[in-house]
Amino acid sequence: MQSENRLFEDFAKLLNGAAGTIAGVGREAEAATREKAKEWIGGLDFVSRDEFEAVKAIAIAAREEADALKARLDALEAGKKKG
Repeated sequence: MQSENRLFEDFAKLLNGAAGTIAGVGREAEAATREKAKEWIGGLDFVSRDEFEAVKAIAIAAREEADALKARLDALEAGKKKG
């Protein structure tokens, strides 16, 4: 009877060790997959949120300046037609 308990004990230790090994392999696979995905996405020339927001702000400022210059030009042309 004692030997049967020892057999079950050894079997449980074996399963516990195997479960730990499988979990470790899973973590390694996940880390490797994440790294490959970062490399792949990095090669697609995406821009960061900060870069996007900076360019967006520049575009808004340029648009506002263009609108102001257009209004000024329209006023100058209207004054030229009168005189």
